Amino acid sequence: MAAEEVLQTVDHYKTEIERLTKELTETTHEKIQAAEYGLVVLEEKLTLKQQYDELEAEYDSLKQELEQLKESPLLIRED
Repeated sequence: MAAEEVLQTVDHYKTEIERLTKELTETTHEKIQAAEYGLVVLEEKLTLKQQYDELEAEYDSLKQELEQLKESPLLIRED
């Protein structure tokens, strides 16, 4: 193998390494962005679940209070 061929091969490998390094960097960046987005979605889901649970508890409490009021002898009904 001539010296010129060796230099061409080395240049080819350097170019390939640069390309692969750039591709790896871009892919890693995309994965990090996807992970961060996933965390935001999970946090939002947890917040919504907590709000739902609070509203459901309030609903149950108000429903129970309404039932107690319906049974109360002090309530004047127009039935």
